[in-house]
Amino acid sequence: MRFRVDVAASEPVLPWRDVHGPARAVVYDLIESQDASVAGELHDSGWQGSSLRPVGVSPPLFHGAQRLAGAYSASSDGVILMGSPVPRIAACLLAALVGRGELQWGSVTLSVKGVQLDGVTSHADGIAVFETVSPVLVKYEDLYLLPDDPHFQDRLAHNIRHKADVLGLPNEVEVEVLDSGRRRRFEVSKGFRIGATARVRVAAAPQLLDALYEWGLGLSTVEGFGWIR
Repeated sequence: MRFRVDVAASEPVLPWRDVHGPARAVVYDLIESQDASVAGELHDSGWQGSSLRPVGVSPPLFHGAQRLAGAYSASSDGVILMGSPVPRIAACLLAALVGRGELQWGSVTLSVKGVQLDGVTSHADGIAVFETVSPVLVKYEDLYLLPDDPHFQDRLAHNIRHKADVLGLPNEVEVEVLDSGRRRRFEVSKGFRIGATARVRVAAAPQLLDALYEWGLGLSTVEGFGWIR
């Protein structure tokens, strides 16, 4: 399940540390308000014996914001997108958001104007072209990779297979990077993350493609990375 949260920012600019930095805490707070055991498991260890956390979220995305050099502009017309391929987790997020008047996103207050389910996309043919709105994070030997690095496709395919195993889905997958954005570095609560947006062709079982669409690509999706447009 995917859904969108329409928001309005209290400030005209988000500090760069608040673009991705608060995402994890916001997500866990929402889940905990509905089911403390689910939130605790995700926070402490991952999901059902895996280190993965099947939750995706975008950073706040704003329309009509004045472009400022070196700044992440905000406006009264924004959206945060969230989802999870695990119904229990998705239900917690949705129930929590329906009752919220605002989200504290780091130093900026986001007024919640509405919540609605996102559109459904069919992946019945087993092929999808995913384009992300936030950087895809992939690591090789503890180093972050960019989409044009030699090991990126292999490591992204490995991550997708891992996600499939966690969800009990067929794990055969082929990955091809079609295009990518520029290198970005963001501060988060536990250090920094480096990656780039990407347009990726993925061939896999339709159920797995559906799950990726609700979860995101790559690592640290709970911090707002790898969210699919």
